[in-house]
Amino acid sequence: MPPIRSAKGKKPPPAGFDDIEDTLLSYSNKMRDAQNASTDGKKKHETLWPIFQISHARSRYVYDLYYTREAISKQLYEYLLKNGYADANLIAKWKKQGYEKLCCLRCVQTKETNFGGSCVCRVPKGALRKKDEGEDGGGGGGVQCVNCGCRGCASSD
Repeated sequence: MPPIRSAKGKKPPPAGFDDIEDTLLSYSNKMRDAQNASTDGKKKHETLWPIFQISHARSRYVYDLYYTREAISKQLYEYLLKNGYADANLIAKWKKQGYEKLCCLRCVQTKETNFGGSCVCRVPKGALRKKDEGEDGGGGGGVQCVNCGCRGCASSD
């Protein structure tokens, strides 16, 4: 039989966690609802879009608290990353130039695409409009990422 773990050994969260706990709990509830939502009438890849979007929003919330507003301590930030409240790899990309608005990590992985490039949502909207206007005269607003449902996360937009 595995040993029974008690709550005695678990460290309490750092100071300031109580201030943001309600917001993190609401993201957790939204995530649970998205995971339990019906998939009737949706394409296979569309069922994961709400999960990616909620994960992005929660990670962006933690990123903004620490880097933009400087409202939380480094200990709390590291605690949130360690316990899965935010995606550390996505935040690491946001700190690099050109990736400030990145929607998900799958969009920059070249192995995920057919021709070894980045996702269509990483192409600036201006470049897509020029291409579409030359062909049929219409606007290029209908482009959407298959991975996460993003409509454009290029930093130059």
